[in-house]
Amino acid sequence: MPVSSEYIDHLLQLLEPLGAVRTKRMFGGAGVFLDGTMFGLIVDDVLYLKADDENRSDFEERGLSPFTYTKKTRPEPVQLSYFEAPDDVFDDPGDLCVWAAKAWEAARRTAKGGAAKK
Repeated sequence: MPVSSEYIDHLLQLLEPLGAVRTKRMFGGAGVFLDGTMFGLIVDDVLYLKADDENRSDFEERGLSPFTYTKKTRPEPVQLSYFEAPDDVFDDPGDLCVWAAKAWEAARRTAKGGAAKK
């Protein structure tokens, strides 16, 4: 699950209008954070954005897949609440920032509701 520095640099440049977006390398990928809240996940130079009940349909309507991985101790794949960002939003940083802002709001709602601690 490598993440290239070039991809991270490009993504951070596109997300500059949101504010001080940061990344942190973790588990072979990278988390994407704004104001200390993780709203994105980068794996293999693919951006996944946080989804909850309020924005999940945006991803599902476009047929976008959630991030999944396999664990050695579990036969079925583990699905996270992060969905692949639509390819076309990378053509317009404004669109990407809208999707990222919705993901950040979803992450904040999830953290406030305690669902992230299950």
